Amino acid sequence: MNLNHTAFFGDGEYTFALTDDMITELERLADLGIGAFYLRAVNMQFKLADLIEIIQLGLIGGGTKPQRAAQLIDTYARNTPIDDLYPLALDILDARWSGKPDTTEAAQTGDLSAALSKAAV
Repeated sequence: MNLNHTAFFGDGEYTFALTDDMITELERLADLGIGAFYLRAVNMQFKLADLIEIIQLGLIGGGTKPQRAAQLIDTYARNTPIDDLYPLALDILDARWSGKPDTTEAAQTGDLSAALSKAAV
């Protein structure tokens, strides 16, 4: 299972990952456990700051240096339509919550079509 999400953001494609340390920081910032935080997000009860923090911490967890992540957020997430931010933030959360099939592993076992059909859902 892959817990990362790769997507275009701002000026290129980035890997986003909510590692354990990033989840701890997200919980601290939101003053809410990850389960309640996830429910708040999927039920559209989020704050704008929640979306920004998910994306920024996801960038850092995915390997982007914190200074660069802050720069990307300032340039491409602030004052951006929420409709653009929400799907990305939810995809980042979902990758950690449910995982994604690892297409490399599936290809090695001969189950690539099953992995790709699951990934498309």
